[in-house]
Amino acid sequence: MLVGITILLVFQLVGEVTAYFLGGFVPGPVIGMAMAAIVLTLTKGSAFLQPAHERTIDTSKAILANLGVLFVPAGVGIIQHLDLIRDRGFALMAIVLLSTVITLTVTVWVFILVKRLSGGYAND
Repeated sequence: MLVGITILLVFQLVGEVTAYFLGGFVPGPVIGMAMAAIVLTLTKGSAFLQPAHERTIDTSKAILANLGVLFVPAGVGIIQHLDLIRDRGFALMAIVLLSTVITLTVTVWVFILVKRLSGGYAND
């Protein structure tokens, strides 16, 4: 498991360095995760890298199986600040709902714009 964690952390480090030099447009862990997925997919049949590949996959499965534990600190933080949630709960709920609607609307408009610019709509 130590080898798998080391491999995953190396990919995260490479992702962080890449994100730093790209100006932080995409978060480092996302870049590292994408790189790890690409490398693991490309090296799947390689006999030389098979042990590292299997250890990384096994470690990833173990992390995913225990992912719920990572939400415990967030739950504890919510419980510790119930008074704030009680006092400002309506405002928090309104902000979350409004930001969700805005995000979905912007996503749809960007999708439509990209489709039009790429020639995806023949009738427009």
